[in-house]
Amino acid sequence: MIKKVEISNVDTSKLPVLSNEEKNELFIKVKQGDEESREKLITGNLRLVLSVLQRFSGRAENMDDLFQIGCVGLIKSIDNFDLSLNVQFSTYAVPMIIGEIRRYLRDNNPIRVSRSIRDLAYRALQAREKLTKEMGKEPTIDQIAKEIEVDREEIVFSFEAIQDPLSLQEPIYNDGTENLYIMDQVSDTKNTDERWTDAITIEQAMKKLNDREKMIITKRFFDGRTQTEVATEIGISQAQVSRLEKDAIHRIKKLYK
Repeated sequence: MIKKVEISNVDTSKLPVLSNEEKNELFIKVKQGDEESREKLITGNLRLVLSVLQRFSGRAENMDDLFQIGCVGLIKSIDNFDLSLNVQFSTYAVPMIIGEIRRYLRDNNPIRVSRSIRDLAYRALQAREKLTKEMGKEPTIDQIAKEIEVDREEIVFSFEAIQDPLSLQEPIYNDGTENLYIMDQVSDTKNTDERWTDAITIEQAMKKLNDREKMIITKRFFDGRTQTEVATEIGISQAQVSRLEKDAIHRIKKLYK
């Protein structure tokens, strides 16, 4: 049983699925100007748009809007697809659908990028689409740079500048029971398991020291004081602080050998 899900007033459970042979036959008719075949191709590939939309499911944008934008990318793919490329239509269409959605998100992005950088990125994206069509696969940055006669570093910078910001709450994986979010993959340099273990070990070790040794170790290694500063604060010589510190560290090392 396919669950009924409506998006942009389209009942996704009733969307047709075309075989490769059916697609090829329709593409031939489309090239001959058959509008009915073009409509069948569009309808028969809407599931492709839905599969791409899953990549953007964690965003705040209206999914109906993104679906319609994805359909624009699908239509462009159908109108520009060349059967002689000898590649699956989905291989050609998916990058174009993604590109159309990302272009829409960039244009509606509250983070402003300079017009010159944005224009360069658009030129590079157009070159990428053109080369993808000609080569049957996605070109490298170097190939794009050669196509539009721009340094590869400038293209890399422009692509990075127009990247969509991601929410830490955006899901990146689902095992069928719960989502794994970006924030789950971000390293925390302050609160790692190792640091918790170290903190517990140090706390246990400190209990083995006498009060003066605890005071010196705390001031030296937790408060960041110098030996001279500690000596002044507790009223003993710097040499005594150094000796007591070494004794305390030696005792801690013996405890955990």
